Amino acid sequence: MTRPKTPIRTLAALLSLGLCAGAALAKDTGYLFVSSENDNAVTVLDGKSFQVVKTIATGERPRDMKLSADRSQVFVIASNSERVDVIDIGKLEVVRSIDVGEDPEMFDFSKDGSRIYVSNEEDAEVSVIDVAANKVLAKIEVGEEPEGVLVGKDGSRLYVTSEVANMVHVIDTASNAILANVVVGNRPRRFADTPDGSEVWVTNELGASVTVLDAKANAVKETVTFAPKGFRSDDVTPVGIVMTRDGKTAYVTLGRANHVAVVDVATRKVRDYVLVGSRAWGATLNRDESMLVVVNGLSDDISLVDTKTNKVLRSVPVGRVPHTAVIDD
Repeated sequence: MTRPKTPIRTLAALLSLGLCAGAALAKDTGYLFVSSENDNAVTVLDGKSFQVVKTIATGERPRDMKLSADRSQVFVIASNSERVDVIDIGKLEVVRSIDVGEDPEMFDFSKDGSRIYVSNEEDAEVSVIDVAANKVLAKIEVGEEPEGVLVGKDGSRLYVTSEVANMVHVIDTASNAILANVVVGNRPRRFADTPDGSEVWVTNELGASVTVLDAKANAVKETVTFAPKGFRSDDVTPVGIVMTRDGKTAYVTLGRANHVAVVDVATRKVRDYVLVGSRAWGATLNRDESMLVVVNGLSDDISLVDTKTNKVLRSVPVGRVPHTAVIDD
C-alpha cells in the first residue's frame, strides 16, 4: 500500500514548529549573556567556544541582568528606555518589556519571582513591580542616587544603596517600610550576602572598601579594605561583588584598579589580587564555580578567571561598555 505523501509545505511547517518548540524549551544552554550599554544590545556567547552566537537588540543602555527563577528568561534593565526587557533564552529574542520608571539601574526579584524591585536613580525611589501584570505596586522613597538592590535570603528584607547618602536602606518587603538606614563607606554600590543571610556585604566605590553588615542588628560589623600594589587609593573603586555558595570566598571587582580581589570571608583577609581588563565592573560565577567572569567596562571585554589558580584563562571581546554578565548553565 502506498502511503500518501506529506506536502512539502506542510512538512516544512511541521519541522519549523518542532524546531521552535525545541528552542522554546531550551535550558542550561551554557550561553553567556553580556549587556553592552553603548550598543543597546545583549551579546550571547557560546559557553565553550566563547564565540558570538547572537547579538540581541534591547532598549537603550542595557545594564543589570538576572535569570528568571526557572532559568528560561533573562531580564535586562534598559535604563534610557525606562523598562526591563525580557529575553526568551530558547528564542534568543526580547519577547516583552516591563515599564519600571525613570532611570532604572539595578534590580532584584522577590523570592517567589512575582515582583521585581528596581532602583530609580533620578527619582530617589525603588519601584515595586508586578511582573505578570506589568504594574507598579508601590514606590519607596530612599536616599539620592539609589543603585544596588538585594532581596535578603529569606525574602523579608530588601537592601538598597544610596550613593549620595553613603547609606544602605533596610526595607521590610511586607510593608515596604524602611526599618533602618545604615551609614556605610563612600559611594556604596552593590551587594552580596552570606548563605545563611547573617551578613550583607556592600562595595564602597570611593572608599576602596567593602562594608560588612550584621543583617540581624542592621549595623556595621567590619570593613575590608583593598590596596593592590602600584595603585593609589583613589584608583581602587570597588563595584561588583559575588560570593561562593559555601560563603567562604568573595570576589570584588576594583574598577579603575583593573583587578579583582579574592577575599576570605571568615578572616576578612585578601588572599589574592587578579589582574583583569580595564575598569573591572561586574562579576559572576558559573554554576560549578570553577570560573569567574569579570566584565571590563573600558576594555570592552570579559576576563575568564580560573578560580582554582586565580589566573586569567582568556579575554573575550564583547560589546561597547559592557555592564553585566549572566550564565545560563
